[in-house]
Amino acid sequence: MDQGFSGFTGLETFYLVCAGIGTIFVVFKLVMQFLGGDTDTDPDLGGIGGDMEIVDHHVDSDLGFRFLSLQGFSAFLMMFGLVGLALSRQSNSGALVSLPGAVVAGLAAVWVIGKLFHGAYRLQSSGTLTNTGLVGCTGTVYLTLPEGGKGRVNINHNNRQREFDAIAGDGGGIPTGTLIRVTAVQGNVVTVAAIN
Repeated sequence: MDQGFSGFTGLETFYLVCAGIGTIFVVFKLVMQFLGGDTDTDPDLGGIGGDMEIVDHHVDSDLGFRFLSLQGFSAFLMMFGLVGLALSRQSNSGALVSLPGAVVAGLAAVWVIGKLFHGAYRLQSSGTLTNTGLVGCTGTVYLTLPEGGKGRVNINHNNRQREFDAIAGDGGGIPTGTLIRVTAVQGNVVTVAAIN
């Protein structure tokens, strides 16, 4: 009963080749992600020394181009081939049913890959802390603010305790441990007043 590939029609062979190529790329990409692609080499260039570091390079692009990625193309080929072969062999449907079904399955795979990329992209954050909204925040003096000089204060801002260079708003000194309120911000230096 096992006829190997000899019992396949030309369309079924095409589906099988697409499924094979897509699966190889998907598996290769998964293996490379698990093993990592970072390499550190120290080449010997005939007396010219140097370190060379080869690392993964991630390029930010518009979400529309993520559909044209290797993952999207591989997923399309894999699902196109598998679903097309299944429709053609198992349900004995002709090319009029198997080809559109395979295309729909491939496009659905690309859509899922796009949604996964979009979901991962939404998790991205710059992590940059800004000084906006500091005026009115409270904290304590960490290093004494001398008269006419700078000290350090710890300020509670956006549910984080942050440390800033500070000057006293009245020009006087404020000792360590005093409760303060921010009255102005100039760059990374805050102007504070003691809370009575």
